[in-house]
Amino acid sequence: MAQYPKNYTIIQKKFTKLMKAHEKAGKLAKEAGPIDAKTGNLIQLAACVALRSEGGVHSHARRAMQAGASKDEIYHTIALLINTVGFPTIAAAFSWVNDVIGKKN
Repeated sequence: MAQYPKNYTIIQKKFTKLMKAHEKAGKLAKEAGPIDAKTGNLIQLAACVALRSEGGVHSHARRAMQAGASKDEIYHTIALLINTVGFPTIAAAFSWVNDVIGKKN
């Protein structure tokens, strides 16, 4: 069973039906097309970087690795965003990813 951050579980308890619908929508989106789980999580990682969502970066880096992404693929996903979201944003994202995958490059 997945272990979620405390805040997420609080929201799940308070809005059970809403969160079930949210989780189902995510599952349906994953099943709707040909993108594999690893690539899908790298895409979601990039979106979280763009949104400056530290928790999202943690979550999707972990999920991407569970789906077979290497550390280099995760770092490259973030590096590709330098001209789109800017250096300060990717620098923050590298720090957040290092929280999850370690400080070794």
